Amino acid sequence: MPKVIKETVFTDCPIRNVLARISGKWSLLVLYTLDRNGMSPMRFNQLRRAIPDISQKVLTTTLRTLETDGLICRKVFAEVPPRVEYSLTERALTLIPLIDSLINWAADNMADIVRDRAQGIEPVTT
Repeated sequence: MPKVIKETVFTDCPIRNVLARISGKWSLLVLYTLDRNGMSPMRFNQLRRAIPDISQKVLTTTLRTLETDGLICRKVFAEVPPRVEYSLTERALTLIPLIDSLINWAADNMADIVRDRAQGIEPVTT
């Protein structure tokens, strides 16, 4: 197997590694929501209101994962009560056009995908 193919197929592949972190149910939506807020940071409860289906626990976990990967910045203010704000990092800003492209692709293809699902078309396997 050529080295290039081997590197893209196995677990140390950067594509698989990154997608494993951002392909969850909420990560892209959190990034998208922060982006749509403009350059203004958002507080935790603002994010929860903007994404009403997400639980507090899942939002906390998602934010921590995105922070660990350098996609969001968490800024804590020494106030009583403490104030925490979240914003996108420069790295995340380079990801936003790709998320927008994915959203557009999904919008363009969703009706056909739903139709295919309803017809029970079996995926092609090799």
